[in-house]
Amino acid sequence: MSEYMIIDGIKAEINGEKNILELARKVGIEIPAFCYDPELSIYGACRMCMFEDERGRLEASCSTPPRAGMVIKTNTAKLRKYRKMILELLLANHCRDCTTCHMSGKCRLQEFAYKFNIEGVRFPNNACQLSPDHSSYCILRDPGKCILCGKCVRMCNEIQSVGAIDYAFRGSKMKIATAFDGDIANSPCVGCGQCAAVCPTGAITIRDDADLVWKALGNPEVEVSVQVAPAVRVGLGTEFGFEEGTNVMGKLVTALKEMGFDKVYDTNIGADLTIMEESNELIHRIKKGGKLPMFTSCCPAWIRFAEDKYPDLLDNISTCKSPMQMLAATVKATYKGEKKHVHVAIMPCSAKKDEAKRAKFNGDVDYVLSAQEVVRMIREHGIHFKYLEESLPDVPFKEYTGASVIFGASGGVMEAALRTAVETITGQKLGNVEFSEVRGMQGVKEAEYAVGDLNVKVAVVSGLKNATEICNKVRSGECDYQFIEIMSCPGGCVNGGGQPFVDAFKRSDMDYKGMRASGLYKTDANMSARKSHENSAISALYDNFFGEVGGHKAHELLHTHYEPKNK
Repeated sequence: MSEYMIIDGIKAEINGEKNILELARKVGIEIPAFCYDPELSIYGACRMCMFEDERGRLEASCSTPPRAGMVIKTNTAKLRKYRKMILELLLANHCRDCTTCHMSGKCRLQEFAYKFNIEGVRFPNNACQLSPDHSSYCILRDPGKCILCGKCVRMCNEIQSVGAIDYAFRGSKMKIATAFDGDIANSPCVGCGQCAAVCPTGAITIRDDADLVWKALGNPEVEVSVQVAPAVRVGLGTEFGFEEGTNVMGKLVTALKEMGFDKVYDTNIGADLTIMEESNELIHRIKKGGKLPMFTSCCPAWIRFAEDKYPDLLDNISTCKSPMQMLAATVKATYKGEKKHVHVAIMPCSAKKDEAKRAKFNGDVDYVLSAQEVVRMIREHGIHFKYLEESLPDVPFKEYTGASVIFGASGGVMEAALRTAVETITGQKLGNVEFSEVRGMQGVKEAEYAVGDLNVKVAVVSGLKNATEICNKVRSGECDYQFIEIMSCPGGCVNGGGQPFVDAFKRSDMDYKGMRASGLYKTDANMSARKSHENSAISALYDNFFGEVGGHKAHELLHTHYEPKNK
């Protein structure tokens, strides 16, 4: 028999909801909240989500489970007065430079101040003059905008298991800080940007390098090329009115040309190049007795994490550069123009900004723009994105296969590598190229495949907490995988720290990660070539430039090595 409770006079059926906040949303009632996120533990600190019971008592809806027969109200005079008081107190201790904040228009505090008609703050502005932290190449912190909701702390600790930030000090001096209140660049931070993705204000944002790119675009003595990552094409369309997960690559190419980029390339060809080298490396390790399991190397946040916490496993990581760096190295090495050449990468990932600055990559990528920055640049240029005609990327770096497209989803790198590795080992064409066992948004996926006379066991991991568990098993010898894909962001690059953010309320009732991944898989399914070794442009690159797969020149330009962080 169904159980019900009454919310604002509406009969709400209880069906497994973990709190009243979620049940209210199910029946169309929005209860305001700052600190709640369905993917994080319940904290109950902001007190905005209070409800009033039949006796006039106030309780937090995020931490109260629904019970049959309850009768509550979420919008009374008492609650409105209470919420306004909370907002005024927050604003009294908040930097209110809204017009110059990157979160303006998307800030939850700004939204609630408007919603509750806060036209003035009765209390003096006691915001501490805390210095912003601009030490990181990818993450910016402004403690003067922090409301102590704790979402960043819970994300960093519970989902990512990095522990770069936490609460520090007490009372009115409490703030979110790194160990010993140092710079974020000198903390265990890996730059994944997931803290920024859940921050409801502008306290944590992604570094913006748009002005530097605008300067290069405006310089007639500079030729500017740009590459676009797989996940970006299904991540930024929603900002311009498209359904979540729509592939808008054609329109994005047109927009980039209008903005002044001389050449627009597709990072997908870099992904195909990665698979050629990575699958070759995997086969060599399996057949020649190399270090196993082999970990993927595409995710820079995972690399930082391994350098810091698992230095003993660095030899297990593939020596292949990421698709971004492979394509950039190829573009720079084959450039024949007379002008100064600047190469830009548009990525779903904030950690790519840090990766580009690594000395071992020789500055092949001059600037990395997040999908968020590109959205702002398109709007700044006055482009009506939704009504643009579609264009193709420029030769010779435009051709790609379905295998490269799915790199943006968790399991995509693994599946792409398997498509090529299996055909290479067996010498036979695959009847079905889809390895569906490694698809999906689960944090850990395992599969086992019979490949010729070999038995290949693989794992796909997203989220660094899950990576910690797998790495501990590898370290202790508990598992016998041959190949492991690791992406730091839950769900993969489709949920990267540089992608347009999805707020907590949408997270609870919309599978945005799955929708973005679905957009990539649909593109893959419609491709005539779905395996990296079927890319004729890749074949031409090896014939005319690199030589053989895994050869000397390929190793020189497309491979690298990693060292423990303390070095």
